Amino acid sequence: MFRKGLACLSGVLVLVACAGIAQAKCTLEYVQLPVVTTDLRPEIDAKVNGQTLRFVLDSGAFYSVITPGTASALKLHIGPASRRLTLEGAGGIFKASVVATEHFEVGGADLHRVEFLTGGSETGEGTAGVLGQNFLHTNDVEYDLANGVVRLVKAKDCTGPMVYWAAPGARYSAIDLTPLNGDTFATTALVSVNGQRLKAQFDTGASVSYLTLAAAKRLGFDPKAPGVKDAGLDHGFGRREFRTWIMPVESFKIGDEEVRHTKLRVGDSALGEGDMLIGADFFLSHHVYVANKRERIFFTYNGGPVFDLRVAAQPGPAAPAASGPETTATTSGPFSAVPTDADGFARRGAAFMSRKDFTHAIEDLTKAHDLAPSVAEHLYRRAMAYAQNGQPFLAMADLDQALKIAPDDLDALVLRASLRLRGNDSAGARLDIDAAEKHLPPSGDQRLGLAELLERAGAYEAAARDFETWIKFHPDDARLAEAQNGRCWMGAMSGAELDKALAACNAAIELQPKTAAFLDSRGLVHLRRGETDKAIADYDAALAIKPKLAWSLYGRGLARRRKGLAQAADADIAAAIAVQADIGDAIKARGITG
Repeated sequence: MFRKGLACLSGVLVLVACAGIAQAKCTLEYVQLPVVTTDLRPEIDAKVNGQTLRFVLDSGAFYSVITPGTASALKLHIGPASRRLTLEGAGGIFKASVVATEHFEVGGADLHRVEFLTGGSETGEGTAGVLGQNFLHTNDVEYDLANGVVRLVKAKDCTGPMVYWAAPGARYSAIDLTPLNGDTFATTALVSVNGQRLKAQFDTGASVSYLTLAAAKRLGFDPKAPGVKDAGLDHGFGRREFRTWIMPVESFKIGDEEVRHTKLRVGDSALGEGDMLIGADFFLSHHVYVANKRERIFFTYNGGPVFDLRVAAQPGPAAPAASGPETTATTSGPFSAVPTDADGFARRGAAFMSRKDFTHAIEDLTKAHDLAPSVAEHLYRRAMAYAQNGQPFLAMADLDQALKIAPDDLDALVLRASLRLRGNDSAGARLDIDAAEKHLPPSGDQRLGLAELLERAGAYEAAARDFETWIKFHPDDARLAEAQNGRCWMGAMSGAELDKALAACNAAIELQPKTAAFLDSRGLVHLRRGETDKAIADYDAALAIKPKLAWSLYGRGLARRRKGLAQAADADIAAAIAVQADIGDAIKARGITG
């Protein structure tokens, strides 16, 4: 059903040459999908039963998925999938159900009664799900994320290299796809790391590329070795978060392209038979054509870092660690790389933002705004670029203008609330949060972000309600433990509904037992409830993991003071103040005493 709809491609071009190799009879029919890359997620807009929604284009998903919150908001009928059907991703395994849409419109084609799986984690704030390989594998796929375009292509009489965009004589690379095993349509190929061949999956739904921990260990990976950095936690579909590291490698080779003396990310996650994910960072640094029918991938290098190796996104100007020589992308085929309209500049600007190239992002988004001054989204995206580039006043000016054009723009309201909180304008932030709440359905994923903003604004009881609502609609999300801890902490801060707070603490710790922050939260709830020994036990456990956790040190000091252990209590409180000078004032302001 899905495949039949996508077979009706629109638009035709004739290729007379690909990188100087003649293909006189090569013809491509195509559907062109505008793509906006947000935080290394390629997203496209589609209409579901008449409502415009944004989906992540995920070449690593074997089937398209719609999030539980979206399915609920659209009132889609959720039916059982096969009893044995579970989905497995980087975030773990979860059970799937099936939903069907009456209409699904994308790329100018209206498809009827399209089925999606539903379950697992959300795909990012504001997105409704993912479009997977049952959508993509029908034909060839051309990924030009750097210029904000993906094309579904039907190739006829094409035998040469499919890099028509490259100038004659330009370098390109080709690699054979791994033969398919079953009906999953995964896009996999062999790559080489330090001379060892590994099986890699091309996954646009993964923001960053990484080796599995098992594959890295075969290469001699040691998390304590010189040059290895802890890169924090990541997650995919499902509940589980996993640790990541950055490790140095002598060589990474894919096709004819080799990067020497570079680094790769390592993730403590299993990929079935795979050893590596090639994520959206690689697709942004390359123009890629997946010739599914011929079982080959062709690509050219756009320039800049091959992989995004940042440990964490930081405010202000920043660039990913370079892992390849700088070059200039060229395009000489039927499609120009240079945008010609506002949407084109906006999409390319979004791609620049994903690579933290804020200067070029702002230039493109300014051109988009100049060409279409009444489009609020261009102003919102430029505001994001200004904010991340350390220019909050220019960001606020853009947001004010965007909200005059579209007063109910949820994303703009949330970003302006966040900026107002940074400027200590809690009252103004609360107005924006309240306005955003009015436009958000109970199941909306953005409710988690609103809860966190309410916490920053000191509106603990309102934040607790939003945490509870989000948890209700997202039981399989990878962020569930953090949300449960957020609900717990709101009770700890306000002193209200401590039974609910304790239940949330217990749920968070059950999901992630050795997390210092979660034990610290439950310790304060126990302290509020007068359960002194239980509070001390939780604080002891938290401090065994993080010895300089100020709230745990001060809280244990108050608990010990209640037990008459004055000397130990004073030592804890002094240690807490040494870590965070204002910790005593913060605790007293919330009515917590020893």
